[in-house]
Amino acid sequence: MMVDPTLAEMGKNLNEAMKILEDGRKASEPDADRRQFSRCSIPGPLQGDGQDVASILQLVQNLMHEDEEEDKPSHRMQNVGEQGHMALLGHSLAAYISVLDRERLRKLITRIASDTTLWLCRLFRYESGSAYYHEDDREGLLKVCRLVINTRYEDYSTEGYTVLNSRQPVIYQSATCRPGLGQHLCSQLGLPLSSLCTVPCNTMFGSQHQMDIALLDKLIREDVETGKLPLLLIANAGTPGAGHTDKLGRLKELCEQYGMWLHIEGVILATLALGEVSSPVTAATSSDSMTLTLGPWLGLPAVPAVTLYRHEDPALSLAAGLTSSQPVEKLRALPLWLSLQYLGHDGIVEKIRHAVELSQQLLEKLKTLASIKTSVEDELNSPVVVFRFSQETSAESSGGSVEGYFAGEREVLDSLNRWLCERLAQLVPASGVDIVELEDEGTCVRFTPLMTAAALGTQRCDVDLLVERLTELVPVLNCTLRLRLDFREEVYRHSALSYIEDLSWPGLGAVRYEPRIEELNDSKRQLEVEKINSELLVKLGDLDADLIFSTGLEFGPEKDCIFIGMATEDLDVAELVDMIAALGRDIEENGRLLENMTEVVRKGIQEAELQLQKDNQDKLMEEGVLRQIPLVGSVLNWFSPFQSTVKGRTFNLAAGSLDSTEPTYSMKAQTGGLASPETPTSSAKRLPGQRLFRREGAGGSDSHSETSSVGQAEDLSRERVPQPTPPYLVPDEAVSMAPEISETPQVPAKPEPTQENGEVGTQEGEQEERQPEGQEAPVEKTGR
Repeated sequence: MMVDPTLAEMGKNLNEAMKILEDGRKASEPDADRRQFSRCSIPGPLQGDGQDVASILQLVQNLMHEDEEEDKPSHRMQNVGEQGHMALLGHSLAAYISVLDRERLRKLITRIASDTTLWLCRLFRYESGSAYYHEDDREGLLKVCRLVINTRYEDYSTEGYTVLNSRQPVIYQSATCRPGLGQHLCSQLGLPLSSLCTVPCNTMFGSQHQMDIALLDKLIREDVETGKLPLLLIANAGTPGAGHTDKLGRLKELCEQYGMWLHIEGVILATLALGEVSSPVTAATSSDSMTLTLGPWLGLPAVPAVTLYRHEDPALSLAAGLTSSQPVEKLRALPLWLSLQYLGHDGIVEKIRHAVELSQQLLEKLKTLASIKTSVEDELNSPVVVFRFSQETSAESSGGSVEGYFAGEREVLDSLNRWLCERLAQLVPASGVDIVELEDEGTCVRFTPLMTAAALGTQRCDVDLLVERLTELVPVLNCTLRLRLDFREEVYRHSALSYIEDLSWPGLGAVRYEPRIEELNDSKRQLEVEKINSELLVKLGDLDADLIFSTGLEFGPEKDCIFIGMATEDLDVAELVDMIAALGRDIEENGRLLENMTEVVRKGIQEAELQLQKDNQDKLMEEGVLRQIPLVGSVLNWFSPFQSTVKGRTFNLAAGSLDSTEPTYSMKAQTGGLASPETPTSSAKRLPGQRLFRREGAGGSDSHSETSSVGQAEDLSRERVPQPTPPYLVPDEAVSMAPEISETPQVPAKPEPTQENGEVGTQEGEQEERQPEGQEAPVEKTGR
């Protein structure tokens, strides 16, 4: 067999390139120097000699992973299998084929386009159809609208938009269509927004996600009576949100009645490839056009979307842009042509059937879970499963609206369901669940394996794991929803705490500690509140508890608050709130002590200086002037020693007073210490390993004995509250700041027994050395 060496080299280079890029993605810790270079380097001029392929691929790999951080988990990338390699090879082949001579290029692209169109029409049961391949999934519908305008307005090709003034065209879409789709069409077609008519969904009968056909009929009649031209109707075979399908058969009859074009899109169109198809979806095969997104369905990267349509006039199709005279544009189908051949009919059907089976598996398991409500139109064939957490008290209800037992429950449930989806996506990333906002149900969790399973490699075991994790999270949601009211009532019991009403927070609630400082102005008080609550958040985070304390949502409206996360069944809410109040009070009192410390020390030093100056003057009068002369004083002290009286001072920082040290020297111990600040007492000790805020007998593994918030506050305050500082000893010689007359050294005198305890009394230095064993020597300070 003859082999084109260029094709062989292309396939080899593609395999090597994919290997280099995938090896770089799988590396757990990319080279730090390389990442630092890729982030900080500034691109310079092109090198004169150029670079080899390996260097260029290495640069691409660095650019792909430059934003990743080591402390954050990497995002899960699409699983590019062999079929993905074929799709990527198609883009390389398209560039190579485009350089062929014109005749060979025309034959090749005609074969590729005709084969791909024939396979897709047979696979999705769309007989006698044509195909348009486009990168933007909205582009096909846009070209179809141009085709319909050219068909309904015969002079449009020559007169342009002026012919639209005679009869204004109207495009109808469902209220559940993709957001912004109709506006995009009007913008690209140059039509006013009045040409777009949004049809509401059913409100009385039928699914609340299906288009109201009776209302649509009424709107069309009104437009016809006012001289407008009904142009096109956009219907859904699987709405973007809940995956519901409009009544396509009835809509087709309505379109034939008024001469409208029917276009259908949606994820459930993929089920047309299966052997057994529900009748509502089968009606899509009779539509005028439909858009297929094969890339997500089959896990094919960078393949175009396809719009199948039926029209007999090739000239109008060319004018609308559905066909092109440029051969290179027809090469868009090449990646899809290669991938379809690689998968084959059975492989394509198997991927779609596997996705549908995953949905059915999850739906069956969700029916057994309490507090989980599903929103599925066709429980037998729907490939989209939408579910949400709902409180146990309304378990019997299955309607769309949520009626709660407290104000704002709808918003609270939305925040809890948002948290539930985020947790499930983190715990089971292969599930591909995401958040969807529905008008009636609110925030829900959506499982769409047709859009994610092929790329993420979702298997049945992943669905089992998803249900298992959901089973574990539902009790947490129930407890949190029930304890929110208890938390609010407990916060109201404390005057120093303020309850913050934030319905968007998925947790127990939010609280703010308010300091009891009335004399501060608003700005200083705000700074004090911010400081105390910041320190309080740090202390709460250091506790050995299962709760999560944070500053709330990143862009939340409330600031300087403490947000408490999800709660469990054995949570003692009263103990938690008491602990928050006790810690906040300790932080506030310690802050006041530090603020007053400077003033207290300054006044104490001034008082000590005055008393020491007086003591120096008394000492001068007692010893005489001659003893102060250096030479004379030494001789005089040698012949006639003189023993002066030691008068020390103690500076009590807590009381801010200056006291005498005479009781200390007489009793050989420091006296008058302040008692420890009062702290809450505990009625029962916590067992080793037991977590905080746990109630006894609530089912928690760590709940062994009953503990109260008071006891917990006592234990914590002993660890964190600074103990009173012992009094400082301030002898007169040491504290004197600026003595007027220099003192002469004293000659040691003979020890004399004291009358109190018979021990030897000495000068100040010897008294410190002769302290009895077990007694602390008084600490002497300079008063600073």
